[in-house]
Amino acid sequence: MEGFEEFEPIFNEPRIEWANNSNPGLGLMGQFLMHIFAPDNNHLKIQVTDYHFNTFEAVKSVMQLDDMRDCIGIGGSWTEFVEYIVASFKAEDVKLVLEKLSDSDGAAYAKLVAQKSKGMPLISISLTKLEDNAARDAMADMSFGLFKVFKCMKNLVVQEQNHSLQLTKVTSAKEERSENIQSQLGKRQKLEKMNSSDKQDVSGPLANNGAQNSPDKLAGRDTFSKKVTNRVVPAFRRAKVRGALLQDKEDDKDN
Repeated sequence: MEGFEEFEPIFNEPRIEWANNSNPGLGLMGQFLMHIFAPDNNHLKIQVTDYHFNTFEAVKSVMQLDDMRDCIGIGGSWTEFVEYIVASFKAEDVKLVLEKLSDSDGAAYAKLVAQKSKGMPLISISLTKLEDNAARDAMADMSFGLFKVFKCMKNLVVQEQNHSLQLTKVTSAKEERSENIQSQLGKRQKLEKMNSSDKQDVSGPLANNGAQNSPDKLAGRDTFSKKVTNRVVPAFRRAKVRGALLQDKEDDKDN
């Protein structure tokens, strides 16, 4: 049969209930703290205290708990039974039933009653009242147990914070790379648009010059130039050349 090798301590605040209409009287507090843990692999220890005058305890071996399993009618494997115990004592409706005798100070008897949920089998464990050093030792065990749980939870929180910080750094680095890529793409697209615009501006005059210097227009210009060059000057315009007229008058006088 398996034991309690991986049993995690359980802390809870049980709901107080008085048996047989007992009068709480003086010396009884309204709040108790419950602590269940495995001091070794073969035993389960249950402690309950109000940190004043009422401290109770019970120690159950694996064999005793296995007998209790048969009595309350819980089947399945041992592991399933331990899981049922854990779930029952972690539930919100755990009860601490107290009983006070008329001539006693505080509660004389106590038992824990728990169940996983309504309609499920009840687990009932009777507790023995501790006095003096035994009570102080039990309260010390609970205090150190609480500190260990707190320390463990603190370490888990620190680990989660470190993990979250690492994820934040990785996410920030990815976002920065993405922004750089987007910026480079934007600059590249802007340069491409500028180059495209420059090409359009340059191609306009070149296209016009090309149209003006086309072979057909150049041929037309050459023909016109030839026509102007080979054009015959009219006779009446040639007669007005001054040098020729002076020469003609002198010749006439001589004759």
